[in-house]
Amino acid sequence: MQFSLREVFAPKLFGTLAHYTRAQFAQDALAGIIVGIVAIPLAIAFGISSGVGPTEGLVTAIIAGFLISFLGGSKVQIGGPTGAFIVIIYGIIQQYGLAGLTVATIMAGIILVLMGLAHLGSVIKFVPYPVIVGFTAGIAVTIFSTQMNDFFGLGLTDVPANFIDKWIFYAHHFQPNWWAFGIGVFSLAICIGMPFVTKRIPGSLAAIVFATLIVWLLKSFAPESWGIASLQTISDLYELPHGIPAPHMPALDMAEGETFFTLIQKLFPSAFTIAMLGAIESLLSAMVADGVIGDKHNSNTELIAQGVANIVVPFFGGIPATGAIARTMTNINNGGRTPVAGLIHAVVLLLVLLFLGSLVGMIPMACLAAVLIMVSYTMSGWRTIVGLCKHPTRDLAVLAITFFLTVIFDLTVAIEIGILLALVLFLMRTSEETHIRTFHNEIDPNEDTDIQSNLEHLSIPEGVEVYEIDGPYFFGIANRFDDIMGHVSGEKYPIRIIRMRKVPFVDSTAMHNLEMLIQRSHREHMTIILSGVNEHVHHQLLNGGIEQMMNPENICPNIHIALKRAEQLLSSQQS
Repeated sequence: MQFSLREVFAPKLFGTLAHYTRAQFAQDALAGIIVGIVAIPLAIAFGISSGVGPTEGLVTAIIAGFLISFLGGSKVQIGGPTGAFIVIIYGIIQQYGLAGLTVATIMAGIILVLMGLAHLGSVIKFVPYPVIVGFTAGIAVTIFSTQMNDFFGLGLTDVPANFIDKWIFYAHHFQPNWWAFGIGVFSLAICIGMPFVTKRIPGSLAAIVFATLIVWLLKSFAPESWGIASLQTISDLYELPHGIPAPHMPALDMAEGETFFTLIQKLFPSAFTIAMLGAIESLLSAMVADGVIGDKHNSNTELIAQGVANIVVPFFGGIPATGAIARTMTNINNGGRTPVAGLIHAVVLLLVLLFLGSLVGMIPMACLAAVLIMVSYTMSGWRTIVGLCKHPTRDLAVLAITFFLTVIFDLTVAIEIGILLALVLFLMRTSEETHIRTFHNEIDPNEDTDIQSNLEHLSIPEGVEVYEIDGPYFFGIANRFDDIMGHVSGEKYPIRIIRMRKVPFVDSTAMHNLEMLIQRSHREHMTIILSGVNEHVHHQLLNGGIEQMMNPENICPNIHIALKRAEQLLSSQQS
C-alpha cells in the first residue's frame, strides 16, 4: 500500500481560495474582526490562569490561531488557548517549570502530527461520551476553584495546586478585598445579563470594557483613603511587551543526574494528555461546525495542523492550543465561511498586542476571574449531566469517576482511568450480549427469526450435543464457554457440535481455549464439529493451526451438514 501525504494533509485554505470572491472576503473580514475581539479577554485570561501571563496567552492565540487556520482541515475552525488546558499546564509548570511545559507542548505537537499521518483522526471520535463529559465538568470545577483568589482579591501567592488543599488554603487566609469582590460581581453580572440585552456583543468583552473603565476612573479620581490602589490589574502583576517575543528555548533546569531522555520520560504522560485533549476538543469543535455550515472537515489534516501549531508556539513562549468551540461558533454566526476569517482573527490579536498593550494592562484581575467563572459554568455542561442521568448506571459511573479523578487528582489520571474503565464496561456489556445456548434433542429453526417460516425441527441424534455461540467469541466469553464445555463428559456426549454462524470474529484467547478443548476431546475420545464458520473466522482458524488439529470434514458450512456428519461418526463408532 502506497502512502500519499495528500490523503492525510489537504488544508482547506488552498481549496477555498480557488473560487474566492470579494463578497466572501467582506464576510470573512467582519467575522475575523469580531472573533478576534472576542478572543482578546479569553486569551489573556487563559494565559494568566495557566500560570504564565497575558502575553503568552495572546501570543498563543496569534501564532496557533494563524497556523491552525492556514493548515487546518476545517473551513471555520478558530484555534488558540482554551480552558481545558489550564489544569494540566498549571500542574506542569509547578512541577517542571516553563522549560518543562515547552518540552511537553512540543512532544504533544509531535504526537498530534503522528496521529494525523497515521490516519487516527476518526479513531479519536470513539472516546466514550461519558468520559468527555466527566473530565470537561471536572476541568470546569477546577477552573472555578482557581479563580477565587482573584475574584475575592485575596492576593495570595503559592496557592496549592491540589483541589482540596487549595480550598483549605483559601479558608485559612480568607481576607477579601471588597473593591476586587465588587468589580468581580459587577463583571459577572454583565456576563450573565448581556445575552438578554444583545447576543451580538459577547458578555465577556462588555464586562472587560466597563470594568476597566470603572477601575481607571476610580484609580484616577478617587481619594487615596478609599483604598482603590489595592485593586490589582494586569499591569500590576505582568509586564506586557510591544510585539511578538523572539523565538527562544528556555534553559532546562534538570535535577542532578537527570538526563534529557529521563525528562522526556517523565513528561510523556502530560504530553499525551495535552495531545488527547487537543485532538478531542478540536475534532469535536470541527464536527459541530460541520453540522452548522453543511461541510465536512478533514480530521487527519486538522490533527496535523494542531500538531504543527503546538510544535511552533512553545518557541515563542506560548502554551498548548487547540480548536475552540465558542470562538468557532462566533466565527460562523458572524458570517465566517473560509479559513481567511481565522487568519484575520490572528491579525487583529497581533494589532492588539502591538498597539493596545497599555490598555490591556489596565484590565482588573477580578474581572478576568469573573470571565473565567462564566467559562467554567459553560464548560460544566450540567444540563448534559442531568440528561445522562436517564442513561444506564454504568455510564453514570464512568462519568462520576472521571469527574472526581479530574478534580481530586489530575487530568492525566482521569483520562487514562476513565477510558480504561469505559473499555472494561464495554467489554462486560459485550460479554453479556454474547449468549451460549445448548441443544440436546432438537433445534427449532423458527425461534431465531420474527418471520415464522414453518421449517421442520432438526432432530439431534442421541449422543450428540449442540452448543451455539451467539456473538463475538473473545476473551470476555471464551472462559465462560470453556467452563460450560468442561462440565460435560465424553461418555454421555461423544460428539459435540459448536455452532458458530453468529460469531463475527474470534481473538487469541478464544483460539487458545478452542485449542485446549480439541486437545481435551482427543484425550476423552470425543469429537468436536464446528458448524457455520464464516470465511473470516475460518481463515483465523487456519492461520492459528486449529484446522490442522481436527479433521477438515468436521468444519461444516451449516448445521444440516454438521448433523449428518455427526450421524456418520456415530455409525462408524457403533460399527
